[in-house]
Amino acid sequence: MRSKQEVAEIYSRNSQMIYRICYMFMKNAHDAEDMTHNTFVKLMNSVVGFESEEHEKAWLIRTASNTCKDSLKSAWAKRVEIPDTLAYHENAVDDTLEQVLALPEKYKIPIYLFYYEGYKTAEIAKMLGKPEVTIRGIMHRGRKLLKLELENNYGQERINSGV
Repeated sequence: MRSKQEVAEIYSRNSQMIYRICYMFMKNAHDAEDMTHNTFVKLMNSVVGFESEEHEKAWLIRTASNTCKDSLKSAWAKRVEIPDTLAYHENAVDDTLEQVLALPEKYKIPIYLFYYEGYKTAEIAKMLGKPEVTIRGIMHRGRKLLKLELENNYGQERINSGV
């Protein structure tokens, strides 16, 4: 088991990132907070030794993703409709991140990790347990969808403003 101080340090380094990842899965602030909490509870009970902060971050991302997926698979989640509204955490979420959140499930995490956390595709592939070529394909298709959505929104804004 980890000391309270060690967990507190890991939490302060990673909590906002883990919250955002959980939000991408859960689509509401309350469930994202619960899944973030559950991820850090798993950390407290874990005996995994981290080789570096990158290893720590990768473990947390994978654990958070699996925690969210497990929750969504549960019988409760299948009966309750989760609202698809964007909530705001401590920092305002920018328009592009809103569009990333609107992407289909399989594109969200790789695109977030690449653009917002600065991971390379090889690192993302390792974290998500998929071949690197698969991640590159997912990223390519996700960027195309994101570009189309941003272009559609820009065109709609121009129509609404009379330009």
